[in-house]
Amino acid sequence: MSGPEFVTFGCRLNSFETEAMRAGASDPALDNAVVFNSCAVTAEAVRQARQAVRRRRRQDPDARIIVTGCAAQTEPETFAAMDEVDLVIGNREKFDLNRFGALGRQGHAGVHVADIMDAKADRLPALEGFGERSRAFVQVQNGCDHRCTFCVIPFGRGPSRSMAPDEVVRRIAELGDQGFREVVLTGVDITDYAHDGAVLGDLVQRILDEVPELARLRLSSVDPIEIDPKLIDLIGREARLMPHVHLSIQAGDNMILKRMKRRHAREDVIGLCRKLKAMRPDMAFGADLIAGFPTEDEAMFANTLALIEECGLTFLHVFPFSVRAGTPAAKMPQLPRQLVKERAARLRAAGAAARRRFYQSRLGQEERVLVETAERGHSEHFAPVRLSHACPPGEVVRARITGIDEDELLGEVLA
Repeated sequence: MSGPEFVTFGCRLNSFETEAMRAGASDPALDNAVVFNSCAVTAEAVRQARQAVRRRRRQDPDARIIVTGCAAQTEPETFAAMDEVDLVIGNREKFDLNRFGALGRQGHAGVHVADIMDAKADRLPALEGFGERSRAFVQVQNGCDHRCTFCVIPFGRGPSRSMAPDEVVRRIAELGDQGFREVVLTGVDITDYAHDGAVLGDLVQRILDEVPELARLRLSSVDPIEIDPKLIDLIGREARLMPHVHLSIQAGDNMILKRMKRRHAREDVIGLCRKLKAMRPDMAFGADLIAGFPTEDEAMFANTLALIEECGLTFLHVFPFSVRAGTPAAKMPQLPRQLVKERAARLRAAGAAARRRFYQSRLGQEERVLVETAERGHSEHFAPVRLSHACPPGEVVRARITGIDEDELLGEVLA
């Protein structure tokens, strides 16, 4: 093995951080390491990480297995208790690569996880490139100050803190110089971005103004109640800001939203989607939705189901409710697991139907596709497109949508 191997679970921010660790992990002491960058958003995510660790140990008994990320931060004892794990490193420690390598030279080095609640303002982790990828992720924010009753992520990421606008703009300009045509702004709660009076809309405006060579800018998941007026205006009128917004909604029933301790009502989400759609008619929406939250009855679930059509949601991330120890929701009356799974399946089916309708609406339309492999890429709406012939990865090509195959559009490349 030449250099450590990395295995990533979870969100786009984790993907970014994995690449940052990979770029800086040059210490030969890590050559035989496998680093698992874990996710804690659900109990299932933690289970999958543990399963992957066990599988890898069976495949490679001599590898040095290191676990980091959110699950390592929130449940260090869970991974430390595994015979397969050599080292557990917290979210604050994983970019201290000198220390990382020093630990790699030791035997079973145990747990190195500091109190994430002491985390101060972050700097962007050093990152020179993204291998062969056409799309780059840039972290602009970390942590969360909210306390949704189902969520452990604030305890894995710490308090909200934002990157300096100058540093973000500089990093994106560097990526543009490296040939990246698309950048995704990512974080734990990016609409909570705040730095010396600048909010997310201010940051996006600066990026668009000061990096004119950047062809496409995207946002990762956003909180519908936190989107500032400038950002709404930019989404509505800036062609380089992609017409795809992924909303952290979680539920479509107001009582469930209150029990989740969310700060929006279903009317807020509907109003935002209608406003953005009026400003930019081709806007596509994604959403995170939780099925089977404690106390959810059929009428409450129906309100969430109805939100898909009322908001025109197209790309859904559906999560069956997962009990996370220590959260207020864990103490609420739980639904039978089979019912939770059934409701998740109904949401996914409704989402698949909505996605199919959206794909059909694109038939005959011309799309601008960012090529990621020779024959595949994503449209501005983040719809997957299979191209009629190979094109150079990293290029943005024009394609006429001629059909639908399974879960992707078919595009005839135009001259």
